[in-house]
Amino acid sequence: MSTLIAVTGKGGVGKTTLSALLVRQMIENGKKPVLAIDADPNSCLDAALGVSVTNTVGGAREEAKTEAQKGLSAGISKQEFLRMKIEQSLVEAEGFDLISMGRPEGAGCYCYANNVLKSVIAEISSQYPYVVLDNEAGLENLSRRIVQKVDMLVLVSDASNAGLKTLSRLHALADEMEIKYDRLVLVVNRIRGDRIPAQLAGIREETGADEVVLLPEDDGIAGFAEENKCFMQLPDSNAVLKEINRLVASI
Repeated sequence: MSTLIAVTGKGGVGKTTLSALLVRQMIENGKKPVLAIDADPNSCLDAALGVSVTNTVGGAREEAKTEAQKGLSAGISKQEFLRMKIEQSLVEAEGFDLISMGRPEGAGCYCYANNVLKSVIAEISSQYPYVVLDNEAGLENLSRRIVQKVDMLVLVSDASNAGLKTLSRLHALADEMEIKYDRLVLVVNRIRGDRIPAQLAGIREETGADEVVLLPEDDGIAGFAEENKCFMQLPDSNAVLKEINRLVASI
């Protein structure tokens, strides 16, 4: 049985950074192997984890369609052929593997690829005790039911008023979409000193969050993000890692 952690929030609040740090600390604490799913076509989870994605689900979709049109998939069903292409896009690394959604390279929607990805993830995730899903902004991928059930839904915000209001909207949207989760965690990034946002207590009560994690503003994290550096190289003494460790310990 896999434990699935889905990370989401509005754009620019640090979803991908948090996803990478969760993967890192889960490995550090022996919670491995981890399957990391990069479901944001605009993110760079691979670079944050120190690997390079050459094939994505979006690319696999186009490649499978092109090869099928050329008759190169004779003797195998369209679904099995696409499934094979998606499985080939899996990047293997020390302590974790990564699969990236990417973006469509041609006309058409993700609908068919999503259905196949859902099936493939259901199969391959059973091989991993932990799965971390880095979503695009909002709840788009969860609404497509790429995964059927989330053990931990992590809503991420920065410490701004606008960001914190988004937490309430995302929670309301999750309820509206009837997204199933066992545990709700609110993560607020870039807390300056002891300046805890006054409205946070009300948001926790409103959402019924099981836990709130406050991550301090950190020059080391900011520098790594700006330079697109691998967070696996972040010093163990980093203050943000210490807070994430507390969350990882409860998984």
